[in-house]
Amino acid sequence: MDEPIVMDEPIVSVRQLGKSFGANRVLQGIDMDVHPSQVIVVIGPSGSGKSTFLRCLNGLETAEEGTVRICGHALVEHGKMIDESGLNRVRRDVGMVFQSFNLFPHLNVLHNIMLAPRSLARLSVDEAESQARALLAKVGLAHKADVFPGTLSGGQKQRVAIARALAMRPQVMLFDEPTSALDPELVGEVLQVMQTLASEGMTMLIVTHEMNFARDVADTVVVMDHGKVIEAGPPTQIFSSPREARTRSFLQAVLSREPTL
Repeated sequence: MDEPIVMDEPIVSVRQLGKSFGANRVLQGIDMDVHPSQVIVVIGPSGSGKSTFLRCLNGLETAEEGTVRICGHALVEHGKMIDESGLNRVRRDVGMVFQSFNLFPHLNVLHNIMLAPRSLARLSVDEAESQARALLAKVGLAHKADVFPGTLSGGQKQRVAIARALAMRPQVMLFDEPTSALDPELVGEVLQVMQTLASEGMTMLIVTHEMNFARDVADTVVVMDHGKVIEAGPPTQIFSSPREARTRSFLQAVLSREPTL
């Protein structure tokens, strides 16, 4: 059994994280700590490295510089990825929800959620099913347990994806633009689930363009541009009196076209 997390230490600790794709340097010296029950929302223009940063936190991208520690375990040490067994251990602690839903079309909703707990966490069929049904109720989809993903709306698929990520009982949840592929009228149902998770104390790191959501839910808003963190602070400071001119211009452009929720 893993040792318990010391609550005054960060769940996620990132130091001088760097990443390039060929000659394109997409992350430059990122430093960040995420503490238990904290909600960090990362904003910034497209191409600023936000999604790549998240993917480096669960090994989907390999960072070439810096250090990443998750729940006390090293994921990247001095620019080198840990071994596969260590990576799998870290991924059990980190749930991730993507822009696309990535549900298995040949499995019904219930079995999509049961799959990882059965194969990775070795839950019994009864345990996995009981947990999956409880999670579907949590995201408002208890009545969809036996249907297949192709029959669901985009918002419903994303809520199932959230339930699937929660099924591994992660210590921290990563959300990479979870509403960007949804029709506008379906965005609210997904954000409501995320707000509930935040109110229950789930540690979350969220990349989003939903500024009203960021203002309402975040403990800290982090602004990225050109692969760097250009400023960070509480929502009241970032949205009311940002220090950086680039933050001001980005928010002016985004908020001018975002409807009031």
